[in-house]
Amino acid sequence: MGYNIVLIEPEIPNNTGNIGRLCLASGSNLHLVKPFGFEISDARLKRAGLDYWKHINLFTYESIDDFFKTHKDKDMAFLSSHGTQDYWDIDYKDNLFLIFGKESKGLPKSITDKHTDKLYKIPLFSDNIRSINLANAVGIVTYEGIRQLR
Repeated sequence: MGYNIVLIEPEIPNNTGNIGRLCLASGSNLHLVKPFGFEISDARLKRAGLDYWKHINLFTYESIDDFFKTHKDKDMAFLSSHGTQDYWDIDYKDNLFLIFGKESKGLPKSITDKHTDKLYKIPLFSDNIRSINLANAVGIVTYEGIRQLR
């Protein structure tokens, strides 16, 4: 069992490092789509991922188009605060691609508009918050998938 965690243009190295560590713990692959808001050699990324970083199944892509060309026939679920379905309603299956956007803006509108039928959200219960931390969101969604498949 495992998923493909995809970060579209991640900006914060600590989040990416934590997500990498989570990928290793959950048996998932990490896919990073450029441009990044940091260098892949950033010490903060390595510190957040601890000494696990060398064991992570990491794939990088030069652009969003590059990623989608490579994985055009794969099952995908897109996570966005603009989703109309809840993350627990995702059709979780092995090797599913879970797509997350960058910390400041989320997924580009070109992606959310194209995949409205596969657009999911983590419900928020306060009007005083726009979203939750990216690393937390990845953890919530990934482990819900593991729970459902076990």
